[in-house]
Amino acid sequence: MIKTKTFKMLIAAILLLLPGLTIAQQKDNGFKPMFDGKTLNGWEGDPKYWRAENGEIIGEVTPETILKVNTFLIWKGGQPADFELKVSYRISAKGNSGINYRSVRVDSLPYALKGYQADIDGKDKYNLGYPRYSGQNYEERGRQFLALRGQRTVIENGKQRVTDSLGTKEELLKSINYDGWNELRIVAKGNSLKHYLNGKLMSEVTDNDAANRKMDGLIGVQVHVGPPMKIEYKDFMIKSSLAP
Repeated sequence: MIKTKTFKMLIAAILLLLPGLTIAQQKDNGFKPMFDGKTLNGWEGDPKYWRAENGEIIGEVTPETILKVNTFLIWKGGQPADFELKVSYRISAKGNSGINYRSVRVDSLPYALKGYQADIDGKDKYNLGYPRYSGQNYEERGRQFLALRGQRTVIENGKQRVTDSLGTKEELLKSINYDGWNELRIVAKGNSLKHYLNGKLMSEVTDNDAANRKMDGLIGVQVHVGPPMKIEYKDFMIKSSLAP
């Protein structure tokens, strides 16, 4: 009879031998990887700003590559409607990024998206010593601020109505690692959109604005106009009927 400890070690060893997925990923029932950890296969963007390195997707703006327009690395795996997405990120102090979803391309610009965005910024982007907008719901090239961090909102006829608070600024900031890795989770179901950071609900939108909302669309990650910056993403996972 195999002892419990020996059996657990045996299972762990088998999981390590399975190709393509980490142990953590294999335990995430229903989630599938969006990034192979080695290349940008399955993504589309300007190689001047995006690369795969050490198991991460890295977006970087240098003094020689300052942007005039926000640019995205766009996932080519589909245009999911209802989904749950999880990813870990680390951002430089002056960084400005985000994950767009249920988005459409801007035809007049290369690698530009319009749509919902889970916002991410660095602790010194606005010289505050903490991220000003991380976790909020911002509609890129659209209705803009749909829910600030800490807000539960309803959107009707293009207008935002705050219905509840999700916590004080101080409470929510405690859940954000300014200098290290954070797990961002996006849950989109129908017209309900929720953003979590490290397990804490940061913003929630109920979008009743039928004329302007999107119920499916592209996913992409952003580097933003501004000073040199760096954003690192790893462990990109999605649970959706469109996941590859």
